[in-house]
Amino acid sequence: MKRKFMMSAAILAVSVATLSPVYAQETRENAIDALNGEIVVTANKKANVENVQDVALSVTAFNADTLDTLQVRDLGSLSFSAPNVSLDQIGTNKGTANFAIRGLGINSSIPSIDPTVGVFVDGVYMGVNNGVSFDLFDLDSIELLRGPQGILFGRNTTGGAVLVNTGNPTDTFQGKAKISVDGPVDSGRGGGQIGIQGSISGPIIADKLNFKLGAYHNYDRGYFRNLYDGKDFGKTNTVILRGGLEFKPHERVTMLAKGEFFKSQGDGPAAQNHGIFDRNSFDFSVDNRGSYDSKSVFATLRTDIDVDFGDGKITNIFGYRDYKGTTNADIDSTPATIFNSPTEIHQKQYSNELRYAGTFGQLDLTFGGYIFTQDIGYDEIRFIGTNRFYGGGKQNHDVYGVFGNVDFRATDALTVTAGLRWSQEDKAVLISYVRPRIAACSVIDGTCPYTGVNPAIPSENNGFLNDRSWKNWTPKLGLQYVINDDAQTYASWTRAYRSGGYNFRITAPNAFEAIVAANGGEFAFDEERVDSYEAGFKYQTADRKGTFNTAFFLTDIKNMQREVNQSSLTAGVAQSIFNTADARIYGVEVEGRYSLTNNLLLSANIGVIDSDYKRILFDISGDGVINDADLSLALPRVPKLTWGLGLVHDLYLGKNGSLVTNVNFQHRDRSAYTDNNYGWLNASDQLSATLTWNTPAEWLSISIYGKNLLDEVGHGGDTQIPFGGALSDGTNVAFDARPAAGTFSPLNKGRVVGVEALINF
Repeated sequence: MKRKFMMSAAILAVSVATLSPVYAQETRENAIDALNGEIVVTANKKANVENVQDVALSVTAFNADTLDTLQVRDLGSLSFSAPNVSLDQIGTNKGTANFAIRGLGINSSIPSIDPTVGVFVDGVYMGVNNGVSFDLFDLDSIELLRGPQGILFGRNTTGGAVLVNTGNPTDTFQGKAKISVDGPVDSGRGGGQIGIQGSISGPIIADKLNFKLGAYHNYDRGYFRNLYDGKDFGKTNTVILRGGLEFKPHERVTMLAKGEFFKSQGDGPAAQNHGIFDRNSFDFSVDNRGSYDSKSVFATLRTDIDVDFGDGKITNIFGYRDYKGTTNADIDSTPATIFNSPTEIHQKQYSNELRYAGTFGQLDLTFGGYIFTQDIGYDEIRFIGTNRFYGGGKQNHDVYGVFGNVDFRATDALTVTAGLRWSQEDKAVLISYVRPRIAACSVIDGTCPYTGVNPAIPSENNGFLNDRSWKNWTPKLGLQYVINDDAQTYASWTRAYRSGGYNFRITAPNAFEAIVAANGGEFAFDEERVDSYEAGFKYQTADRKGTFNTAFFLTDIKNMQREVNQSSLTAGVAQSIFNTADARIYGVEVEGRYSLTNNLLLSANIGVIDSDYKRILFDISGDGVINDADLSLALPRVPKLTWGLGLVHDLYLGKNGSLVTNVNFQHRDRSAYTDNNYGWLNASDQLSATLTWNTPAEWLSISIYGKNLLDEVGHGGDTQIPFGGALSDGTNVAFDARPAAGTFSPLNKGRVVGVEALINF
């Protein structure tokens, strides 16, 4: 496959090099014109979409053309596209999002852990992180909202929100097909992958009923090479089927239904052990190939009704998701059979949001109500030596919310914003401790014990039943001042909450119950509260060739909720969830772009961020006491600097079409991964490039592209485990020194080069 790929790339390169000379510029919308066009966002949930430059929010938006240019296949592809944004997935469970924005993020695959960055697909909140960061296709837009979004989007958006809008049916017949082939070009790596996707859309009944159908298939032979057996590793096979219907029974009513079937399966994580292999290499050796298998059904129904009241719109969005996933991972990350762990998760959710948005003179009003319910079941098995651990949890989860937001234009230039959301959240759980058991059992199937005493081990309980409710008022106040048609400034304060909850992965029952007793019998960890202060400025040149946006922010976190990972000789790794500290994060971010000519666009961004603990509630360092050693630790997932540069050049080739070059570079500083700072994520310099030939046939374009061209080594985590090798030194040390024993550090892909053909009809 590598040979075929290289031949295809060479043929295309020769064809581009032998094109006829450049002809005179003709009137047309080139790539620069398209990128400089108006970008609209839905972030404020108003009756009509808004220009991104007009909203008083820190938001980076990508339209369909930009997403195609950036070769976006999953949300992780945008991890290096905006300042202070990290859209990584954890390596343990493929597709499990561990997103972080402005230093607020998680490092967990436990399905009972709620996110700091909420993901919304076609307006529907994804109730668990699992299965969120898989492949995407046929997108209309993606919006990255930085900072808390609790008023309009509810809980678990303390860091921000990611809004994914898939393609809608159209009232004219049109279609798109794309095929791509890519893979590593470096010796010692695995095989390549091939992706095929297509969609068709158009009217069934003119002005009444439109449809859309789409399909996607991607097969990856496995990017990595497992040194254990010399075989390709990292195989994935993904299929997505999607359909949509847009029905207009009345000139004021639009109903949009979408459905999606998703299935993906393949190998487990390419887990590198830093006690055996250099963290700056792609070397790893595992005896357990592992596996994952994910399947989901997702459906939405959106109804929009235009009303005379306030010249507004009533919107109702219903969502449904049924997700099932299994994994099997080599956690010891060695060529020996020491610690393997299969898991299984079942999740089913329903949600409905009903809202109104309208305008009354100087006042814009948005208000509505929201309900969400989900059931989660989780099994975890650990094979450690001769011990067999079984356990997990079930959870019934309900959320109710009522919200309102008002924008009052006090003058032509000054707008005052006030928002408020009331919410109630109820969680009821059955927890079965993950511990050695004589007989295999399943929490999902109801065969794992959870109360009483295990006759075989009288000193230990099996688990517990518990429930807890939280109620909150979430406020926001803001000011926006329009300087002129080209510039505006804004300032805001908002409060947001991240849900409290329960740990499905309790491996040290005695220690956990001692903490419960010390906390007055409270089994749940409490919710996390965030107060965010932000001031921003947005400017766009009169000719619309340039933009400059900046924001300053300060975030106070109370009862920071963290999963504390610690190496354990008995359980392999102990993952406990506590309210660990109060902290503060502050920083600045700048984004800008400018068209130097009609054919050349430059862009740049920078994010500077700092953080510190203000009060310690838990022994984060693990030295047995709470003291200055805890206060001096770095907060996890907070890279101090991110910055990037981009270039787009459109070369007109007359009768031979055009040649569009897109180059992007993004740097991200190293950052702590574990709370005790024994685990770190490497600094990263990501360089990507795409060369697209828009052929004389208007329906065809061909691209050569490369990702991670500097071949940077990255990891989906860096968790300490007591299984190491020659590079271990026996002491707990941080970052670039040797680990105490070993690590579970799943590898991300290195350099990838590919060819793509895109057909529009």
